[in-house]
Amino acid sequence: MTQPPRSDHSHTDDLIAFLTASPTPYHAVASVAERLEKAGFRQVAETDAWDGTSGGKYVTRGGAVVAWYVPEGAAPHTPFRIVGAHTDSPNLRVKPQPDTGSFGWRQVAVEIYGGPLLNSWLDRDLGLAGRLTLRDGSTRLVNVDRPLMRVPQLAVHLDRSVTSEGLKLDKQRHLQPVWGLGDAVHDGDLIAFMEQEAGVPAGEVVGWDLMTHSVEAPAYLGRDRELLAGPRMDNLLSVHAGVTSLTAAAASGAGLTSIPVLAAFDHEENGSQSDTGADGPLLGGVLERSVFARGGSYEDRARSFAGTVCLSSDTGHAVHPNYAERHDPTHHPKVDGGPILKVNVNNRYATDGSGRAVFAAACERAGVPFQTFVSHNSMPCGTTIGPITAARHGIRTVDIGVAILSMHSARELCGTQDPALLTRALTAFLEG
Repeated sequence: MTQPPRSDHSHTDDLIAFLTASPTPYHAVASVAERLEKAGFRQVAETDAWDGTSGGKYVTRGGAVVAWYVPEGAAPHTPFRIVGAHTDSPNLRVKPQPDTGSFGWRQVAVEIYGGPLLNSWLDRDLGLAGRLTLRDGSTRLVNVDRPLMRVPQLAVHLDRSVTSEGLKLDKQRHLQPVWGLGDAVHDGDLIAFMEQEAGVPAGEVVGWDLMTHSVEAPAYLGRDRELLAGPRMDNLLSVHAGVTSLTAAAASGAGLTSIPVLAAFDHEENGSQSDTGADGPLLGGVLERSVFARGGSYEDRARSFAGTVCLSSDTGHAVHPNYAERHDPTHHPKVDGGPILKVNVNNRYATDGSGRAVFAAACERAGVPFQTFVSHNSMPCGTTIGPITAARHGIRTVDIGVAILSMHSARELCGTQDPALLTRALTAFLEG
């Protein structure tokens, strides 16, 4: 099977729509849930008793979602095939007391989330989105998707050394965005504004999880429109591929010999240690309850987990043409060269030889080429939810992804064919 022609942008068009609709992990979960509902999945509550019926089901918790499809006749010990990803991206997040400012400027107090390329957030028109918690405990999503604030860079005339010595940013002093003019700080102004945007009565919001996002739309670029620039590809590109492949696998239905699963977690960018992170109990609880709901015992649970495989899908580094020396000299992943298999012998990635065989088989069935990524020995290697998933649940896990440039920037860059190639490989894996 050959790669899709360059003119076929149907998959990346859909990815663009997903990225645009998902400025925060909470919106990403809502976008996933909407696609699952259209595919016939039904939401189940964690507080309800679960039944052992077949079909597609999903649970949501904050910025995380786990969805699975039980084929007809699945035994309690049927293994799972899991696509793992994460919904969060590095950005600037609003502090508990957000209203600040000085010298005639009204500003918003923000905290740095994850490890963003700080310079990429300068002089960029920013919106504000997230989750509002009301007095009755309910939550409301809000998205101000228009230019609302900006982190202005210091003019070169006041920093003459910036072009020779590089930009140096203090996270506390230099990253607070401006959003208006005024000589006095009025506590409550920002939240009152967000209440109006969300259509919430004044004074009803008692908690918030708000974060900035670039309002510049994702866009094709290049002579032949073969590149895609956009926000939050790390790691909504994988979440989009995961939900697309899960619904495709569910559509194949009766031929499944395992239970396909999508697990999209929050908080990967700061260690995954939360009730919605990969190091929390969410995935294990869902899988165990699925086994027990189908009449299984602890023995069935052990047999199921022993046969389970997870593909941890996250973005990786394509070779940067201006910094080729930063990459391993014998491993040069290229954009649109197919998904990457991520390897690190110090277990920063979970891939081993048997895992490589699993991924290679899925790519072969899908007719998709794949590449291998290894970090330069002199460069510290990042990590993913892969090792956490393997260690916490005792299931075989393989780290994969798509090669991109500008990872952790407010605006990242990938090829237009790689997202579709990844999705085809994930679909073959879930169906296998």
